[in-house]
Amino acid sequence: MASPTLLTPTSKPTTPLPSLKPKYTATTTINTTAQSPQPLRRHFLSLATTALSSGWLLPLMPAFAASDEEYVKETEQVIEKIRNTINMPKTDPKVADAVAELREASNSWVAKYRREKALLGRASFRDMYSALNAVSGHYISFGPSAPIPAKRKQRILEEMETAEKALLRD
Repeated sequence: MASPTLLTPTSKPTTPLPSLKPKYTATTTINTTAQSPQPLRRHFLSLATTALSSGWLLPLMPAFAASDEEYVKETEQVIEKIRNTINMPKTDPKVADAVAELREASNSWVAKYRREKALLGRASFRDMYSALNAVSGHYISFGPSAPIPAKRKQRILEEMETAEKALLRD
């Protein structure tokens, strides 16, 4: 069933709405001797837009997240944070802070590098992403105080080792 508020075509002829006339008319005078700044502003804005969009003032270059040196350095830092965090004893009072710091570092690393097409095929990126996913998934599911099971911990450490070796080769 159609809603009465929707406009739908009908076969009934519609009556035009009565025109609204103002009750009071006001007279205004326009000073035509002074030139309005409106056309000058439009002209300037159209010239500025053309100049900026044409490419000779602001050439469009692809935005690269980082250089290879920066990628290697940040990946090594994240690897070090993962090792320090997963090797902490569960009774350590700083575990929750370390996990929060690791989560922030891993989120920023993933956000920065996952859009880079050049990095997606690298073994270091693949292994590092897998290790971060395993660590983050564990701490999200079980909380920061839950120790990582030995089998998962071994796999994470192996992936980080292969990521480090791949970083040296890349």
